[in-house]
Amino acid sequence: MHNSISIYSYGSASLGYLALAVTLALKWKNQWQWGMFFASAIISSLWAATFVILFGLGLNVAPIAQCLEVLRSACWIIFLMMLMRPAMNAAGKRLLNTRPFIIGILTYLLLLLVGTIFINSRLLSGLVGVVAISGRAVLAVIGMLLVEQLFRSSSEHDRWSMKFACMALAGLFVYDFYLYSDAMLFHAINPEILAARGFINALLIPLFIVSLNRNLEWTTGIAVSRRILFHSAALIGSSVYLLVMAAAGYYLRYFGGQWGGVLQMAFLCGAFILLFTVLFSGSMRSKLRVFISKHFYQYSYDYREEWICFTRVLSAEGPGLGERTIAAVAQLVESGAGTLFINRQVNEFKVIAQWNTNASCQTVSNDSELCRFMREKQWIIDLKEYRRDPGNYDDIEIDSWLINSTSAWLLIPLIFQGRLLGFILLEQSRSKIELNWEILDVLKIAANQAASYLAQQESADALMIARQFESFNRMSTFIVHDLKNMVAQLSLMMVNAEKHKNNPEFQQDMLQTIDHSIQKMKTLLQKLARGFEADYVSPLKLDELLRRVIETKSPYEPKPILEVTKPDIVAYANRERMERVIGHLIQNAIDATPREGVIKVELDHKNQAVEIRIIDNGAGMSEEFINEKLFSPFVSTKVAGMGIGVFETREYVQQLGGRLEVISQPKAGTCFTIILPDNNNQDFAIANLA
Repeated sequence: MHNSISIYSYGSASLGYLALAVTLALKWKNQWQWGMFFASAIISSLWAATFVILFGLGLNVAPIAQCLEVLRSACWIIFLMMLMRPAMNAAGKRLLNTRPFIIGILTYLLLLLVGTIFINSRLLSGLVGVVAISGRAVLAVIGMLLVEQLFRSSSEHDRWSMKFACMALAGLFVYDFYLYSDAMLFHAINPEILAARGFINALLIPLFIVSLNRNLEWTTGIAVSRRILFHSAALIGSSVYLLVMAAAGYYLRYFGGQWGGVLQMAFLCGAFILLFTVLFSGSMRSKLRVFISKHFYQYSYDYREEWICFTRVLSAEGPGLGERTIAAVAQLVESGAGTLFINRQVNEFKVIAQWNTNASCQTVSNDSELCRFMREKQWIIDLKEYRRDPGNYDDIEIDSWLINSTSAWLLIPLIFQGRLLGFILLEQSRSKIELNWEILDVLKIAANQAASYLAQQESADALMIARQFESFNRMSTFIVHDLKNMVAQLSLMMVNAEKHKNNPEFQQDMLQTIDHSIQKMKTLLQKLARGFEADYVSPLKLDELLRRVIETKSPYEPKPILEVTKPDIVAYANRERMERVIGHLIQNAIDATPREGVIKVELDHKNQAVEIRIIDNGAGMSEEFINEKLFSPFVSTKVAGMGIGVFETREYVQQLGGRLEVISQPKAGTCFTIILPDNNNQDFAIANLA
């Protein structure tokens, strides 16, 4: 039953491949890919016809059919490699044409064919049979990886014409892998799976014809991804290694006698440990990347991928920019460690970061020949080359600790706007790399980019320090302003002391003034000790607060008059700051009003808002002064004024969610109005102050 099904199955496959070959012959193109396509179709047809003959005669699968099967798989793989070959550089093409590469491929196919010939030998049926079947599974894996690489690396236009051919080849290799993996698992080829393979191949042939009609040239400009090629090479190598180890494990089990099972398990565990050790080895991964770049690509770098990775490392969040800078530059040349030197205005370059190294490094003087050379020439210094011939670097003198360090390799200057910001010392690479113009140019560009990031961080750190000093100076200015007011108040009290020292009322008022000044100075000292803590907000009865502020101004003339339209008005604010800003406005009114003038302080509630008005009939201000200078810090019309009282008042009122309005006319007086949200808006005030 199986034989008759197999005859129809492989007969349809043979006729289908023959029809494909005839189609190719009728549309013949003088191209290598076309010829290989034709050869693959002819050999596939012969392979299927051989199976038809064997099944028709009732014979087992002969070595000749199995050899044709190996040749069939090899032809399709070579066809795939020829489709990918236009994307290779000259070095990659030379690799495919080199004698060792060809000898290696032929040796593998020869061993596979030998195993196929002796697969039915009683003497070698066990071990060689496993090797032969494993080898064909390897061919299937290689074919699947090449198909995946071909499709993934093709452009959108090429995928439209190639996708059906890729589907056909993928189906061919996937089914072969299924057949032989099942045989490896059960130590025998399943006759049902084998019989159905002819039908599967026949069903795939129309896909070849559709793809052939879409792309008569059978050429494609493939941009092979380095990352995909790297992972594909690692996967192929791992697959071959595991298959060889599986065959060796089977050999141990077969000839190990009583200990065969134990030896096989121990051997396979050791093989897996060795494989994972190699896969996670940075040195081995580095050597594989260098080998792929050297032999399969015209340029050493995939610049898009490298630049994306480089900028991603440098712009990552968090501290450690120095370490990230070293790592980003080092990965371009497969270096595993490095040190960053920066000149921070001390006339010498010091170590500020190290990556994967704890090497002891000395400082380098900014005036040394090495720094002058890097600053003027902007060259990357290869210390190995310098040791051989210092004349290549103008015979400059380099510090002995750098020359004597066996791990030191490259000195890469970090130039920013013509200034030598620092340099990176890289240690030896994990694989052999020949420095050429391309690598040196990439390192220079990367170093300049890294220098801009480092300079930006240096500027940001300097700006942060400057802002801290600015904040401290600003707070100090407010404190000095308060001290000035207290000094003026105490000075006025001393002037009046000679005249009123025997007056009990003056004595009581003097004691209250001194006590108020002491309390205020204690508050200032506490604020200095606390630093920049947020102000504590609490509900304040504004009529009581205004009376307290006006009492502190009692030594001055004219004395302010308080008018409360609606008592018990509450506002949410910090008591000390509220007293200070209102005191600033009242003091300014006193300074601008003659002794016989009038100053009124009014408290009112209008339109769901609290209004505090300070009105005087003093000198007044022009509209130009109000618009341009009144709210500018450090601008004052007073001889001893500091110009920050009104500025602080407006800033704090805005923090409370309110606003400060001014109406004034020269020689007519001024009205400052503080408008605050009422007690229903406490959450807004607290949120603004937090």
